Amino acid sequence: MRSINKILIANRGEIALRVIRTATDMGIASVAVYADQDIAAPFAQAADEAWGLGGSTLESTYLDGEQILAIALEVGADAIHPGYGFLSEDASFARAVEDAGQAWIGPSGDVIEALGDKIHARQVAESVGVRPVPGISEPITTRADVDAFIAEHGFPIVIKRTDGGGGRGISVLRTPLDVDAFFARHAPESSAPVEDGELQSDLGVHFIERFVEIARHVETQCARDRQGTFHVVSTRDCSVQRRNQKLIEEAPAPFLPKGVEETLTDWSHRLFEAVDYVGVGTCEFLLEPDGSLWFLEVNPRLQVEHPVSEEVAGIDLVREQIRIAEGLTLSEPEPARGHSFEFRITSEDPAQGLTPTTGCAQHIHWPSGPGVRLELGLAEGDEVQTAFDSMLAKIVVTGADRAQALARSRRALDEFALEGVATPVPVYQDILEDPAFIGVDGFGVFTKWLETRFLPVHDYSDGGEGADTPLPAHIPRETYVIELDGRRMKLSVPSGLLSPSVKARPVQPLRSARQESRVHSTRSTGSERADGTLISPMQAIVVRIDVTPGAHVEEGQLMVVLEAMKMEKYILAPHTGTIADVLTSQGASVAAGDPLVRLEKESA
Repeated sequence: MRSINKILIANRGEIALRVIRTATDMGIASVAVYADQDIAAPFAQAADEAWGLGGSTLESTYLDGEQILAIALEVGADAIHPGYGFLSEDASFARAVEDAGQAWIGPSGDVIEALGDKIHARQVAESVGVRPVPGISEPITTRADVDAFIAEHGFPIVIKRTDGGGGRGISVLRTPLDVDAFFARHAPESSAPVEDGELQSDLGVHFIERFVEIARHVETQCARDRQGTFHVVSTRDCSVQRRNQKLIEEAPAPFLPKGVEETLTDWSHRLFEAVDYVGVGTCEFLLEPDGSLWFLEVNPRLQVEHPVSEEVAGIDLVREQIRIAEGLTLSEPEPARGHSFEFRITSEDPAQGLTPTTGCAQHIHWPSGPGVRLELGLAEGDEVQTAFDSMLAKIVVTGADRAQALARSRRALDEFALEGVATPVPVYQDILEDPAFIGVDGFGVFTKWLETRFLPVHDYSDGGEGADTPLPAHIPRETYVIELDGRRMKLSVPSGLLSPSVKARPVQPLRSARQESRVHSTRSTGSERADGTLISPMQAIVVRIDVTPGAHVEEGQLMVVLEAMKMEKYILAPHTGTIADVLTSQGASVAAGDPLVRLEKESA
């Protein structure tokens, strides 16, 4: 047993503010740490103390565990809460915190290590009778390992990095040519031919699974205390995803076949017991249409989507985390109630295929009213950058049942407005009208549904169907309240078009005219200049270059991999040709429009 009186939050944005608020409710002092660009962020202002990390990059700020721990000791904090992302799944940092006499608000370093490696997590699951996705629970090192698995299971397959997460380190292979390309990308610089290829050791350890083409992503929000008390707080469905990252989550998971919820609870309990898990965590599974259930992984931390479980269970999971760290027993769960949705408000542009974008947040109008909860990391006037994560806020909507929660969600998203930064809200509004999501003939959503079924039949390039022809996105606009024939209306025009003498106080219109938000989407530059130079579509880090000067490339061949806001963007050859020059380097930071490679088109 120990008493926690002061918590340092080793994170930023909405999750830092979320933890600070619970600490305040419990009478516990809070300490924030911040990167240079976060000095005026809401979480830094809300904490009892805020200390600068003296940098603007991930490595020099929120990933600098040594500096964060030193600040915690200097200010007299007796606990560290890692939030999610950053250091939350760093076993060595968890051990360092505990070795320094601090309370680590999360599972132990040993548990993080046991579950963080995806191969070991598969082995743990198999040891307690929990079925992982069919695959090999050992590292693959050669092409022969992959070919043998394909001979037994067929295509498609997925090759994953054991330390991957958030959609990274995942390669889906559907043909022998895909296998060739994978080994070409991952082979050592000096290696045997592709057919006898080996994996480059410094690109991570990989394993292989059958790729489950159509399946729902369901999970359990779990908690276990030091006395061994275990609860499944709620189930969740997180099947609306893009690039293997979740966008919409709900609790409880709807339309589950008979017996599946009981299996989910049983398997989750076995997994927690197997590693002596103490804390709050999530067990994730795939559910196929025929009822086949497969274990994916355990996330040893608080999840982004935890609020939907809190809403239906009547529990504060951050409070439970703190109680568990103090050695107290779990609170008794209340009977489940109602239904809840969470919508991740990210800085991603539907007009550019949900590519991360930047801008200045202006004229924000947040929804409110019955059943609406906001988790915010953004304030009006903030500059949104790609240095950290794309998530700006979460809108959580709860109703007495799923139908009421859907209706409230439509209303809440109609009320939301944000100028200056593109968000996926127009996509969410259309999803809420889709029969597959509503469940007209049962729940028709699966993990690739958004990318393969929904987005191909929806056009967001110029505001979508029915929208008025938009003004160019780079022209600033102003909104006025006017009265026309006795009716109060809003008028949006280019800045400066009207005389200042008739200007009313600018207001943000409600989202009854949905094209308004789409007009303000930040556009990316094109991909190829007239001289054949391929340019970056966004601000990002160059994580891999797969071509060299003089190399011949085919149309569609991968040339450069960018990463921004935890998402990878592939730059493919738009046509067959020869690489004339490579204009960037691995590890370089590039802005939208910066040159990457110059490709000379193959002459006819």
